[in-house]
Amino acid sequence: MFPVVGITLGDPAGIGPELVARALAAPPQGVRLRVYGDRGVLERAATACAVSLQPERFELVELSALSAGEVMPGSAAIGAAQLAYLEAAITDARLGVIAALCTAPIHKAACKAAGLAFPGHTELLAARLAPAGGPPLSVTMMLAGPRLRVALATTHLALAEVPAALAVGGGEPIVRAIVQTAQALRADFGVQRPRIAVAGLNPHAGEGGHFGDDETRYIAPAIARARTQLVSLDVSVEGPAVPDAVFRAAVDGRYDAVVALYHDQGLIPVKLVDFDDAVNVTLGLPLLRTSPDHGVAYDLAGTGRARPTSFLAALAMAVAAVRSR
Repeated sequence: MFPVVGITLGDPAGIGPELVARALAAPPQGVRLRVYGDRGVLERAATACAVSLQPERFELVELSALSAGEVMPGSAAIGAAQLAYLEAAITDARLGVIAALCTAPIHKAACKAAGLAFPGHTELLAARLAPAGGPPLSVTMMLAGPRLRVALATTHLALAEVPAALAVGGGEPIVRAIVQTAQALRADFGVQRPRIAVAGLNPHAGEGGHFGDDETRYIAPAIARARTQLVSLDVSVEGPAVPDAVFRAAVDGRYDAVVALYHDQGLIPVKLVDFDDAVNVTLGLPLLRTSPDHGVAYDLAGTGRARPTSFLAALAMAVAAVRSR
């Protein structure tokens, strides 16, 4: 029996249904796809893209009766539909029905209007997939492309807040990002001997304290702690590395992933070299979750012109992870 990969339709008024329709027109082999969404919206998306679905190759969990044009983009009704898709997928994930989850883009403001109490997908999944009664899971955001994988020790923070956030627990966010990256490289990406570099925070990685002491005060100790936690695995962790050179070294093949310390430090190089193919991956959940690295694109919805490259890469990564695990 084939393992099941879940797919959420995302925002019914955005490009998500079209991306999913293109994927379902040529579904991957060796897995079963379980789609959470609305049949009418999905069929209209297939028509817009001029593709034919293969209903015998996937299962549709129908959760609403929305019709394109019946509700406004960004409305609470659209938000409620997106949340229904997500909650159904989360329920199946908790029950072990799906082995990985690929999510099409949501509209966060619409979801908030419908009652979402979390900033987005990642935080919702971390809370809902935690053990009953326990705190949200600690997760790591990774952007993975064909040439560069970057995990983030912090995500959406003002730059002035980054050093204090990194220093919590003596660098605990850095330790978590290193360990979860190493585990994912082995379990989901098939890298048997992961090589990870950790970027420094300051120019020249502080250059011996001339440009800041963050590297010596908590970044290097965090790297040492992570090495201790990974002692049973064959993992190489280097750093703090000079930030303006480490990403080039990774693209050239010296490292399998880089742990960046803040949002733009990591995402700028990924979007420079892998813009169309980068996949957003959530590490630290009981199942791998992937998504395309873009939003709902209301301006393209319904035209059939949205490029499916990133979504297809996200689905392919979820499928490969299921096979690897």
